[in-house]
Amino acid sequence: MAVNLYDLANNLAREMKNSEEYREYIRTRDIAMENETQAALLKEYKKLQFQVQVAMAGGKTNPEEMERLQKIMQVLQLSREATDYIMAEFRFQKLLSDIYKILGDAAGIDLDMLKS
Repeated sequence: MAVNLYDLANNLAREMKNSEEYREYIRTRDIAMENETQAALLKEYKKLQFQVQVAMAGGKTNPEEMERLQKIMQVLQLSREATDYIMAEFRFQKLLSDIYKILGDAAGIDLDMLKS
């Protein structure tokens, strides 16, 4: 009997949505995004975080972006809801990263180059 990889992928997606990491991520996201100011800060934080990561991967750093990112993080750390959301998102991203590594290893793809 042939295994349908798409069916397995859909099953995995369903299981991920039922995982504690995902449910906690969604729960904390919904709470953190209730406050419009906090939601705007979180969106700006994520945007800057991505820009900084891309710049660093290219061997460049922008001191102004780094400073702005740090200032936003300091403000967000004052909110338990924002901190809980950021941590839950990190845990869920770790789960996704681990799954991607398992799949990459099975396919013989070296993902060490993605490590910082």
